[in-house]
Amino acid sequence: MPSLDIQNSGMPDLQFVLFVSALCTADLTTLNVPSELRTTIFDRCWALIHTEAPPTDPKERVLDLRQGTELTLEACLSTIRSLLTDAGIRTLTWDHPVSEPTHESTPRRETVDRSAWAIVPRSS
Repeated sequence: MPSLDIQNSGMPDLQFVLFVSALCTADLTTLNVPSELRTTIFDRCWALIHTEAPPTDPKERVLDLRQGTELTLEACLSTIRSLLTDAGIRTLTWDHPVSEPTHESTPRRETVDRSAWAIVPRSS
């Protein structure tokens, strides 16, 4: 079962914030974070980045920190860690079966018919 120490994740802060927010918005029944806390974590991070209310459509509940600052990232990181720590959660755990890729990262190469590559002597 995968796990993530919230104080010593071993990943950069941006990756940690995006990963935890993705876990909080995923429909994982085995994540050891109650549904209400997942919603609170996402909504508070959203409020640090946006002026409008967080989306209610699950497909739109994605944090985009590309326009944020280092201060925004630090605030999201602090928010996530403090909410989880206050709830007594020091390590996130979840179980999720490996899924098939949604798209290929490398295009497939077509099989080449090498018999068509006959060496033809040059005429002089």
